[in-house]
Amino acid sequence: MVPVLSPQAIRDADAWTIAHEPISSQALMQRAAAACAERLISAIAQGRFGAVRSVLVLAGMGNNGGDGLAVSILLKRAGYAVAVVRIAHRAEPTADNRMEAILSHDAGVQLIECSAADQLRPIEEDLIIDALIGTGLNVPLDGLALEAVQWINSSHKPIVSIDMPSGLFAESNADNDVHGITRASLTLTLEVPKLSLLLPENSEFVGDWELVPIGLDAAFIQSSTTPYHLLQAADARSLIRPRPRFAHKGTFGHALLMGGSSGRMGAMVLATRAALRSGAGLVTAAVPEAGVPIIQASAPEAMCALGFGSEWLLDVPELPAYSAIGAGPGMGTQAESANALRLLLERASVPLVLDADALNLLAFHRTLLKSIPNRTVLTPHPREFERLAGRTFNTGYDRLQAACEAAQAWRCTIVLKGAFTAICSSDGRVRFNTSGNPGMAKGGSGDALTGLLTGLLAQGYSSIEAVELGVYLHGLAGDLASQRLGQHGMTAMDVVADLPAAWLALQNGLILDS
Repeated sequence: MVPVLSPQAIRDADAWTIAHEPISSQALMQRAAAACAERLISAIAQGRFGAVRSVLVLAGMGNNGGDGLAVSILLKRAGYAVAVVRIAHRAEPTADNRMEAILSHDAGVQLIECSAADQLRPIEEDLIIDALIGTGLNVPLDGLALEAVQWINSSHKPIVSIDMPSGLFAESNADNDVHGITRASLTLTLEVPKLSLLLPENSEFVGDWELVPIGLDAAFIQSSTTPYHLLQAADARSLIRPRPRFAHKGTFGHALLMGGSSGRMGAMVLATRAALRSGAGLVTAAVPEAGVPIIQASAPEAMCALGFGSEWLLDVPELPAYSAIGAGPGMGTQAESANALRLLLERASVPLVLDADALNLLAFHRTLLKSIPNRTVLTPHPREFERLAGRTFNTGYDRLQAACEAAQAWRCTIVLKGAFTAICSSDGRVRFNTSGNPGMAKGGSGDALTGLLTGLLAQGYSSIEAVELGVYLHGLAGDLASQRLGQHGMTAMDVVADLPAAWLALQNGLILDS
C-alpha cells in the first residue's frame, strides 16, 4: 500500500534519498520536474485544458517554486511560450530555486520578479502552473502570497498545482482561510499522497489529483510511521483466494442477509444479489413474509428464511448454519426491528456487517453499541456516522478522526463511505480506497456493498481482508458501470451487474495503479 505521509516524513524521505542514493537536491528537483512535465505535456495533448499554446508559472521562493522553474524549462523546450512570475514572499530564494531561475533564464523563459501586488499583470496565458507554496504550510497565507493566489484564482484559467494547491495545509484545514487557497483543476502530488487531498472539504481546491513518482527511496518510505495508506488494485488483488478444484458450495460459506420491510424490499434485493456475486457458496435472505416472493423472483439462487414476521422482521433465524451475517438494508426502525437487532447481537458468533437501518437502530438505542461483537463491520455514510458518533465540525478531517476513535472504542471496522472511502480498523489504521466514482452516489449502492462484504466474510476472509477487497471491488464495478452507461444513468443494480467483470479485471491484472 502507498503510505500517506506527513510533511515532516516527506522531508525526511527527501533527505534520506539525497544522502543515500546519493543525488544532489537540485538533481532530485529536476527529476521531479521531469516527471511533472511529462504528465503535463500528456494532459495538454489529450485536450484536458483546451487549446494550450502559452503557460504561466507562478513560482515561490522555496523548493516548490524551484520545481516550477524547472518545469518551465521543459515546457519551453517542448515548444510552449512560457513565462514565470516569481513571487517574493520572503527575502531570499533557496539555493536550488536560485539556480533553477538562472537555468530558466538561459533557456529563454521569460522570468518576471514580483515584489508587490501592483506588479501582477492580467493573465493572458492558456494554462497556469501553481508552484508557489508546497507542503509544510501550517498558517494561512497572507501578504503578497495571498494576493498571488487570489490573482490566479480570479483568472478563471485552468490551474495545475505542483505537489499541493498553494495555501492548502497537508492535514487539517479547520483553521485555514479558504480565500487563500489555490483552486486547482489538477494537482500533481509528488511521490506520496497527502491526507488533505483525500478529504471532501478540499475537493474544490484540489480538483483531480494524480500521484507522480519522483524516485524517493522506496524502502525508507515504506518504513515511515503513518496510520494512513492508500488501497490500490494490487493490494486488493493480493487478497483474492484461489478456488480449489474439488471445492463444493459448502467450501465457500453460507451468507445470511437480514432486512426488508413492507415497501422497502429493493434494498434486500440489491444486497442479496450482490452476495450472490461475491463468491459465497450459499446465500439466504431473512425477510418478512411480504418480501419472500420478491426475493425468490429477483434472486432465484438465494434461499429465504421464513416465519419471522409479516411486514417486518420480528425475530432472527437459527444462526449456527451461517458463516457471516449482514443486517440492516430496508429493515426499518420500528421497535420490532430494534428487538430483532438486539437478538442478533446477543446470539451471533460469526462476523457481522451492519448497515443502513441497523446503524440507525444502534444510534436510536445506544445501549446496543455495547453489544457489538468483535469482528463486526459497520458501513455508515457520513450522516449515518454522525447519528452514531455525534456531530463533528462538518469536515472530513474531524469525521475521520471520530471514526478512528469509534473503531477502536467499539472494537470494530468502520467503513466510512464516500469518495476515497476510509476503512478505519480497530488498531487505528486507515486505508483509503481508490476505486469508484460519483455515479455511485445513489440509493442502493450501500446495500450492494453490504451484500458483497457479507459474502466475502462468509468465505472466511478476515474482517479487514473482506473490507479491503470488497470496497475495492464494489468501486471497480461502479467504474465499469460508469464506462458502460455514464455516471448519470447508472444505478446500484448496474454496479451489482458489473461485479463479475470487476472480479475478472482485478484477477487478470487488467486494472493498473497510476
